[in-house]
This record gives sequence, C-alpha cells and structure tokens, in this order.
Amino acid sequence: MTPDDLPAYLKICARAFNPDPPSHLGTRYNDVGLFLHEPGNTVVCHLVENSESASAIHAVRARFQAMPGADKLAFTAVSSLHMTLFQGIIETRRALPYWPADVSLEAPVDDMTAIFMDRLARFAPGEAFAIEVTHATPNGLMLDGVTARDRQVLKDWRRRLADLLGYRHPDHDAYVFHMTFAYMVERFDDETMAAWVPFLEDVVEDIRQRSPIIRLRAPAFCAFDDMNHFEELISFEPR
Repeated sequence: MTPDDLPAYLKICARAFNPDPPSHLGTRYNDVGLFLHEPGNTVVCHLVENSESASAIHAVRARFQAMPGADKLAFTAVSSLHMTLFQGIIETRRALPYWPADVSLEAPVDDMTAIFMDRLARFAPGEAFAIEVTHATPNGLMLDGVTARDRQVLKDWRRRLADLLGYRHPDHDAYVFHMTFAYMVERFDDETMAAWVPFLEDVVEDIRQRSPIIRLRAPAFCAFDDMNHFEELISFEPR
C-alpha cells in the first residue's frame, strides 16, 4: 500500500501527509505521552460498564496497545472511554466561536461550568438514539447513528445544546462522532501505517460482530482536568 491508497479519514495520521507535530502535543499531552492539565467541560456518553460493548471495545483497545507504533500513542485511561455528543469549552481554546459570545473570554473554567449548569437546568432531553462503529483510526473509533432517524436525533440534540449554551464550533454540522483511545505523539511512517490499515478494518468487523449497537450511558454534562477523567455533573435521560 502506498500513502495515496490510504482512506481519507486515515491521512491525518500519516506523516507523509502531515509532517508537522500533532496539534494537541504540548498542550493536551507531552512528548512522552503524559497528559497535561487542560480543564474544561463537555457533554458525553460514557460506555455502559460491564456490557458486551464495553468488553468488545476494551479488548480492541488492548490490541491497539500491542501494535507496531503504539509507542507513538498517548493512551487515555480506559475508564474515560466515551462518545462526545457536544463539545464544551476548554482552557486552551479561548476564542470565538468556541466560546459563548455573551460571556467574557477571560472567565475561569469553573465559572463557565457553573454558567453552563445553570443554563442546562432548563434543557429538555431529546429522544434516545442507537450508535454503531463505522471506522477505526489509530486514535480510536469513528461512530454514527445506526439509522437515518438516529442520525437526525443526534443532530437535534446538538442543535438544541448549541442554541442553549450559545455557541457553535465551525465543524458543528460536519462533526464526526468518535471514541478516543489515544492521541498521536508522532504520526506514523509509511511502514507503520501500512500495518495498521488491515488491523483497523479487522477491529471494526470484530466490534460490529460482538456489539452491533454500542451501549452508551445517558448523555451527561461533565467537567474535566485532563483527558483521563470526565466527571458527570448532570445526566440527561433520553425520552
């Protein structure tokens, strides 16, 4: 396989296409894979503990750690595995439109979390949705709604959260749902990337066989200090 044969969603992981250091290196984690203090908040769905989904995903994550090039990845804690439903604010990105226009860009993260909790007190949960794995990358899993209706429900959750909290990221409409296993300390060379392509296809098939629908907890507004733990503050049980 040549670099040009890579699927589009894998090219960001290949040094041939991205020679610059990964964007979060030095702010989210360091060059030996240790996570740094980067507080913020977010709305996520954690994995349902002790489910077949969790078992399948934990097994795949362990396989990632045994692959060539795994030393170039900074793995988050297994307990932190989640799907982000809606991105909150974060200390390292104090700029519009990543921040509500009606709140100072200098507001402390803890104050922002309190402001959001106040706003979310009047948020009505949306419909339930079902999630499946679509692809895998060296960073983890790409996810989406199982049916067209599930995908529409996800968009509705995101639209109403954006309206209530007061901001929309530039990728709001094109956001790709995912479950992060790790961040790249260094992008893969051609040989390593070639080894991962069939492996990633295999793990997607493995998960889809074991757990066609990924069991997730209810969406929850969370606070975090780094990428290893997301503390649930408010849970929104779907209707």
